[in-house]
Amino acid sequence: MRSFTMVFLYNKLLKSRARTLRKKQTDTETFLWSKLRSRQIAGHKFRRQFPIAQFIVDFYCLEKKVAIELDGSQHSSEDQFQYDKNRTTKLEKFGIKVLRFWDNEIFNNTNGVLEKILSSLQK
Repeated sequence: MRSFTMVFLYNKLLKSRARTLRKKQTDTETFLWSKLRSRQIAGHKFRRQFPIAQFIVDFYCLEKKVAIELDGSQHSSEDQFQYDKNRTTKLEKFGIKVLRFWDNEIFNNTNGVLEKILSSLQK
């Protein structure tokens, strides 16, 4: 049963957009999803392209309130950095822990990324 908070945070208007994003995943999202899906990390279930309030997070563990955001080169501009920082702040106000990883980090340090995710889930 969903809590009132999560029902409130779920924006039905973003459902269609999230579905489209799931069908058009980046290579990095596809790779990380292959490591997160089917409860591969300590039995925790992740959802991909999950709507929360006015945002869609790349991956989300509902049980532990942990969101994972993947940042490619489009996130390197100052404007995008400020937008991402503001978005993270708003999600944290809902009690959500936001983890951000650069795309190259996912491929070059997969085990380190998975360890950081597991550590956040265990807190």
